[in-house]
Amino acid sequence: MRSKVSLTLIIISIVLFITVIVIYKGITKVPEASYWPTNGWESATPESQGFNSVKLAEGLNAIKQKGISIHSLMIIRNDSVILDSYFYPYDGSTYHDVASVTKSIMTTLIGIAADQDKLSLDQPILSFFPDRTIANRDPMKEQITVRHLISNSSGFSFNEKDDETTLDAMRGSDDWIQFVLNLPVVHKPGTRFAYFSPGMHLLSAILQKSTGMTALEFADAYLFKPLGINEVYWLSDPQGYTRGWGDLCLYPEDMAKIGFLFLHQGKWEGKQIISSKWVNEATKKQLPTGQGREGYGYGWWISSPSPDEEFHYYRAYGRNEQIIMVIPSINALLVTTGGGFDFDQIAPYIVASIGDLERPLQENPSAVEKLNNTVSELKQHPEPQTVPPLPEIASRISGKTFIFEPNELDIESLRFDFDNEKEAILQHKIKTESTPRKVSVGLDGFWRPSVSGKPAVSRGYWEDDKTFILEYNEGPGLKNYSLKLYFENNKVILEILIPASEAGLTIEGNLN
Repeated sequence: MRSKVSLTLIIISIVLFITVIVIYKGITKVPEASYWPTNGWESATPESQGFNSVKLAEGLNAIKQKGISIHSLMIIRNDSVILDSYFYPYDGSTYHDVASVTKSIMTTLIGIAADQDKLSLDQPILSFFPDRTIANRDPMKEQITVRHLISNSSGFSFNEKDDETTLDAMRGSDDWIQFVLNLPVVHKPGTRFAYFSPGMHLLSAILQKSTGMTALEFADAYLFKPLGINEVYWLSDPQGYTRGWGDLCLYPEDMAKIGFLFLHQGKWEGKQIISSKWVNEATKKQLPTGQGREGYGYGWWISSPSPDEEFHYYRAYGRNEQIIMVIPSINALLVTTGGGFDFDQIAPYIVASIGDLERPLQENPSAVEKLNNTVSELKQHPEPQTVPPLPEIASRISGKTFIFEPNELDIESLRFDFDNEKEAILQHKIKTESTPRKVSVGLDGFWRPSVSGKPAVSRGYWEDDKTFILEYNEGPGLKNYSLKLYFENNKVILEILIPASEAGLTIEGNLN
């Protein structure tokens, strides 16, 4: 989780952004959708929706020149996409890890299950696990309900200054659900907000216990497929429970479909995918967060005023600025993915492009063409670098698998295939994942995307005849690694160079 200072700055920037765009009276009710983007989004010129194409193009170029680590920016107004932009090395051709946006999806699945009477929000969570022996069982733990988990008010004891440390401890345990259930409770449930990622994972197990389906299976049947979301990636824990707090991977246009569903009160193609009652409750402030003006609903961050007021938005948020922002007062959505930027870095450029939200601007075909050319250029590869001849050892290790003893990186095996002059293929197996990841590694300076498994981009080069430097950007943009691999005598020594927090960590593998 972000520091309070950083999060406060982001909230302030969003407040300023929304303040500008709701200067005019705004709409009182979002109109019926003109179509449903099940099979794809329709587009419109920015001018038709009150935005200025010239300013948008200038803003996108400025974002690139300043090296802001954004991967995609999508703006939708009145059902139409007016901007769908991607920034190298992410080009939108693969899904993107949406980090804690997953929490908003997880709570939505709980809402759908509640609508189906598969579970009750006021059901005690321990009732779902009658066969487990649970530590630190006391009256307060007995009081925790599903509602407390979805609103991050369970009262569990954890490191509130750094939620990731508790998450890491959970992932290091043999049974992640048991780890969460065993935690002590230090606050009366429902009285205090605390951002608790392991609690969202507990929801995944509760959903599976209630429906007989994993969260991924349930989502596929009752959320993803009805919305035309056909390609996702969502990992499970060692016991097979889908990861409820994060690691869901979606395309940006599919992230926007989730926002569109909520914007239209849970309705899609004439059917209630989720009840309007749930949408209203989930996007209403349940508790103050103590982190600026925003409150928290059921997995969604909420602006402080009530939904009846003009100044209102809600958003799904994941670290490094994975965002689905819903702004009912102007019938709009904003979606971003990124590798570690702050919203206040891009907000001024969006605000500058707003002309008149009450009426269309005069059409400007040449400006639209310029904007389209800018969008196309931003995702293009740079010029390739010359690839020197591969060292002799590359052919000797190509296609061979190296096996690692248990280690802090959870790497069980890796294999390189150097069959192409411009790229290699890396396959590596992670302990907590059932199948190996497969990634193209650019040898010509280009970042190459994943072939299968969790999304990532990667590139590398031979530093000398035995040493390969691998740059591995997982997410992409959520974890950035620079690794040194030294090959000799049927062994590989892998050392982390970046990030600084793990630099110097070394593990050794042997040829299988």
